[in-house]
Amino acid sequence: MFQAFDKFRKPILILIAGSILLALAFGIRHSFGIFLIPISENNQWGREVFAMGLAFQNLMWGIWQPFAGRISDKIGAGIVVLIGSILYALGLFLMGFLSTKTGFIIASGILGIGISGVTFPVFGAISRSVAPEKRSVSIGIAMSSASLGQFIMLPASLVLLQNFGPTLSFGILSILTLIMLVLAIPMFEKPVVQSNIQDLSLKEILTEAFSHQGFWLLCFGFFVCGFHILFIMTHVPAFLIDKGLSPESGTVVLALIGLFNIFGTYYTGFLGSKVRKPLILSFIYGSRAVIILIFILFPVSNLTAYVFASLMGILWLSTIPPTQGTIMTVFGVKNMSMLYGIAFLFHQVGAFLGGWLGGKVYDLMGSYDIVWYISIGLGVFGAIINYPIEEKAITKLEKQAI
Repeated sequence: MFQAFDKFRKPILILIAGSILLALAFGIRHSFGIFLIPISENNQWGREVFAMGLAFQNLMWGIWQPFAGRISDKIGAGIVVLIGSILYALGLFLMGFLSTKTGFIIASGILGIGISGVTFPVFGAISRSVAPEKRSVSIGIAMSSASLGQFIMLPASLVLLQNFGPTLSFGILSILTLIMLVLAIPMFEKPVVQSNIQDLSLKEILTEAFSHQGFWLLCFGFFVCGFHILFIMTHVPAFLIDKGLSPESGTVVLALIGLFNIFGTYYTGFLGSKVRKPLILSFIYGSRAVIILIFILFPVSNLTAYVFASLMGILWLSTIPPTQGTIMTVFGVKNMSMLYGIAFLFHQVGAFLGGWLGGKVYDLMGSYDIVWYISIGLGVFGAIINYPIEEKAITKLEKQAI
């Protein structure tokens, strides 16, 4: 059906296109925190409305991710990425131009559905295009590109915000995302050649996953990751302004997170082939708890904020390569997109709570202190539950891990 795309189906082109696509998808959404105060003030909202919009966006991303992953596993990532790109651009445009609370939240949800099509199905396409021994490194490279996108898009979004205001900025960014339509071309994969091995049904795959204790521990650990990420991404710029720092300080903080995450995601992808991946996850979650605790114990200044951002950036999306790698090792690459999508749903439920709770607690109490301490407790919890996970392939699924 898509024979015209055959010449683009080369591993290097899939990796390059996928990396650029991820840079755009992650980079633009990473900049939303700097829009919290301008949009809230323009529309005379409390912070809870904007926070609810981003929380709902992440929840919709999580709900739709398993379906996007399943379709991608069955027919290839191309169609999924194409549709996701259109929804991403539409949702982004509507977020800027709809001024009602309900409209903004619904538009955010549309963008969330779009994100489910342009992020992790891309990882699946990259994983399927390379040899097994290169998968962890390839995912690390792709995630580093996503982090580079965060670093680039934050100052770019700030320039747009300062010169055009929040509404036009969202419109311009939505036009930029249409580049994803072209980047989707290498994702149109060839159909998988059928082997003599009988494919397991969806029910059999889910039964194997849901009966595996390690899968649930990964899921609950990923819940912690989502809570941390959306709370910090959404509320830290406003938190710093509350502490007397400039809006530019919040932009620098989010940009530093993106910059240092380039190194974090690459090296966790590399370490995943050398060190037990659940041990890496334990270290990441425990380190986050320590870093957050130290940050809130010291007076907030540009220096402490930038050190916090740099250290947190190393740990930011570095959970993804070892989480994906563990799922691939245990359940096989053929089922990776769907099963990772289920784990990611837990991540997004955590993100929903982190984003929404931050706004709710602030509007009620005028402070983020309670949510900071919840974040510390969750970090300790994540460190404990990931440690005992075993990386042993399930025999029935291992036969499918081609």
